[in-house]
Amino acid sequence: MIETRDEARVVELFRQALMHVWRELYRWSITEGLRRLDFDREDPPHIAPDASNTFQAMRDAEQRGIYLLFDMHPYLGYAGSQRMLRDLVQRRDCQPHVIVLIGHAVELPADIESLAVRYLPRLPDANARLKIVREEADAYAREHGGRRVTVDAEAVQQIVRNLRGLDPVDVRRIARHLIFRDGALGADDLPELAKLKFGLLNRSGQLHYEYDAAQMDDVAGARRLKRWIEQRKPVFLAAEPPPGLDPPKGMLLLGVQGCGKSMLAKAVAAGFGVPLLRLDFGTLYDKFHGETEKNLRMALESVEQLEPCVLWIDEIEKGVSTDEGGGDGGVSRRVLGYLLTWMAERRSRVFLVATANQIDALPPELLRKGRFDEIFFVDLPDAATREQLFRVHMGKRGLQPAMFDIAALAAASEGFSGAEIEQAIVAGLYAAHAAGAPLSDFTLRAELRNTRPLSVVMGERVEALRAWAQGRTVPAD
Repeated sequence: MIETRDEARVVELFRQALMHVWRELYRWSITEGLRRLDFDREDPPHIAPDASNTFQAMRDAEQRGIYLLFDMHPYLGYAGSQRMLRDLVQRRDCQPHVIVLIGHAVELPADIESLAVRYLPRLPDANARLKIVREEADAYAREHGGRRVTVDAEAVQQIVRNLRGLDPVDVRRIARHLIFRDGALGADDLPELAKLKFGLLNRSGQLHYEYDAAQMDDVAGARRLKRWIEQRKPVFLAAEPPPGLDPPKGMLLLGVQGCGKSMLAKAVAAGFGVPLLRLDFGTLYDKFHGETEKNLRMALESVEQLEPCVLWIDEIEKGVSTDEGGGDGGVSRRVLGYLLTWMAERRSRVFLVATANQIDALPPELLRKGRFDEIFFVDLPDAATREQLFRVHMGKRGLQPAMFDIAALAAASEGFSGAEIEQAIVAGLYAAHAAGAPLSDFTLRAELRNTRPLSVVMGERVEALRAWAQGRTVPAD
């Protein structure tokens, strides 16, 4: 059986095969019935489009042949049809035919499945993808009075490379969309290509495409982490990494809640200049045995087809478990095992960014050296970083930082996380709006005094986390 949507390609492949070994070639569909195919024409159908009549015609054929049966599998639910097909496959009182079941997703009864061999057509290589892109460019010229497509040669090479993992139908569809929307192929087509490809591959729905990836400049502090990304970017994006250097695989971000781990995960994708995908563990879990692991496998396979990209797993401790009691039947342990295997064996350019808040909930297997390239700790911001945070969040809201005493505000917000500083500004704006006055330093300091940050409310846990990270992780700043 062959699972594909490119039926024309399958027919053409069998026609080419007949040039070396001659057989009678037939095609069947429920709308047309059985018809003979030759190299240059198709004979009209001569058998009614019924599965039983088709199988009987195959049984009565005097010459052995090749029968391409399109979307036949839904009609194999009847015992009579199954018996006739099994007799044909086992060559009982008939010629040794080749029977090919073709469809997008072929599901067979168990007794027929045991007699079948599944075959997936090879996906187009770089030369085949480039040929399709050129064909669509020629089609654009024909439909637009000979006007040629404006081409950026370097961008075309990236487009062809990023189309890897798609079948010819989808390659042609995306190439046509990119060309016909503006008559050009350039670097600005790459984000659109990533979105289109993601839509095709994420049929399971476990992945989320993050459209609002933050820029590195939007992140206050994290100087060491930013430098780390900048050093590894050329190697990660290189088609062939330099000798002796393996492409970076990923990082784990630990830290106090509200200190910007999620924003850093988004900024990593922007720093590499690649799409950002988020995997939500909550959507993976299924009540049926084996389905959760299957969902994870499908999601990771889709991610690999979207390379180069960044995969973000937020609050990873909620998706894996160190509980040996088996409260979930061992599902979390199996998920962890599969994830660790994928992390160790993958060869695709997928950079994994995992974020976590609770170090005691992370299994030791995930933290051992080699699972991640580096473990960064995102601590409470220092005075300089808090000044930067005030400037960033004021700028986002149309405020002029020069109108405020930023240094004094930073001093007054010691122990605050980035999220808490942002919310103090928001609360100050509400208070100023209610009073019918512009936002002032006095109002902001009042909001800061009225706020009890997490470092105070949960002081013991925050200090324990910071103490654990000392000497075990690399400071992000």
